[in-house]
This record gives sequence, structure tokens and C-alpha cells, in this order.
Amino acid sequence: MKRYTAPRLDWTYGRMTGFDLETTSTDPHTARIVTGSAVQYGGGRPTTARTWLSDVGGAEIPADATRIHGYTTEAARTAGRPASAVVEEITADLAAAVEEDRPLVIMNATYDLTVLDREARRYGVTPLFDRVSPNVLDPYVLDKRVRQYRRGGRTLTDLCRHYVVPLEGAHSSEVDATAACELVRKMGRRYRVLSRLPLDQLHREQVAWAREQNEGLREHFANTPGKEAWARDVSLEWPLLPFRMAVRP
Repeated sequence: MKRYTAPRLDWTYGRMTGFDLETTSTDPHTARIVTGSAVQYGGGRPTTARTWLSDVGGAEIPADATRIHGYTTEAARTAGRPASAVVEEITADLAAAVEEDRPLVIMNATYDLTVLDREARRYGVTPLFDRVSPNVLDPYVLDKRVRQYRRGGRTLTDLCRHYVVPLEGAHSSEVDATAACELVRKMGRRYRVLSRLPLDQLHREQVAWAREQNEGLREHFANTPGKEAWARDVSLEWPLLPFRMAVRP
């Protein structure tokens, strides 16, 4: 009698860790963490989350940033914990998830991981990529690969609308991290070309896909009148911008 072998479940059925930051700036080299969330999602278990509020290390939160996430400088300094402790705890939590073979799910991963890296260096914390080698899943990169010519934007709100993922209270780090996890799970189950790949291979593929996507964007800017200078700011690296200079204050 032929022995029954249960089908092997792909990564969409496993536990994953969503990560999101709300910050002071769009520049990942200088931005300070305001809030951060690590969400444990999937794997047939309840979703849990840990969220941090930082005192931003004495920095100011510009009005434009406050309009996005709702935190003023005064609120962060009053209720937030020391930035150095927040950065250490976030980094340790993510490293622990990686050591448990969980992928890190991060929308626009290059920004959040670079902010965390620069904050770690700023406070003398061992950076995440010096501790572990994470497998990262980025909904932005994945969607651009499987639906390259789809019309419409690719913000988190756009992708959640397209893939029918709830997003109530966007720009809350916990809400955004949870939505990113649901997005990649839906993408993986809709596009089997993604879920058939082991996580480490899918990570390597995203490195190549992100480079190709960014090369296209750089070329577009270089050939668009009035936007030529923007091409210089398009980085080809993913999911972490290289550290080449002292962390600016």
C-alpha cells in the first residue's frame, strides 16, 4: 500500500514578523524613530504585537511628520521611553524572530531597515544585520514583480485596496505592520511563483528584482526633463542602504 505523504506547506502558512516604523523624516539616514511595532502573525496562531514609543533622543518632530502619525515632540518626550533603549529592544526582537526562522515582512523595507540601522549606530547598539541575516518580504517589491504593468499606486493603502486587505488607522505602526503581513500572504497564495520559492531564495530574488526596478526608475528620471537630478538619489540596494559615512545628528 502506498504511504500517504502530507503536502508540504509553503511559507504563507508559517509564522512571520511584520515590522513598521513611524519617524521624523523621509531621509532614512537622519530620521529618528517615533514609534515602532513588531507583529507576530500567521502560523495558525493569534496575532500578537509589541509597540514602542521613543522620546526621539532630544530631536524635534516636524509638523509634517506629526500630521502623518499624530505624535508631537512634546507627546513623544513626555510618554516616550529613551530612544537608545527602544532601538536596542526593537533590534533584539527582530533578531530573535530571525533566529526562529521567521521572515521579516516590511513595506518599503529599505527605508525602515536603514532607519533602524542608523539609529543603532547612533546609540552604540549592535545593528540588526551585524547580528543576523534576515529573510525579508517586501510587498512593494513583490507586487511590482508580479504586476509590473498594473495601473494605480503602490503605497500600502493602494496595495491593501487592490488585494482587499483591511487597513483601518493607517500610519499606526502596528496596523501597517499587520497589513503588510496579510498582503504578502495573499500575494503568495495568489501568485504561486512566489510561494513555491524557499524564503532564502525569495529574498535573493528580491535583491535582484529591486535592483532592476530601481534601475528602471533611475533611467526614467534621467530621461525626464526637470527630473534629471532625481536620478542620483535612486539607490539600487535592497533591503538595506550601505553605511558609508558617519551617522549624521
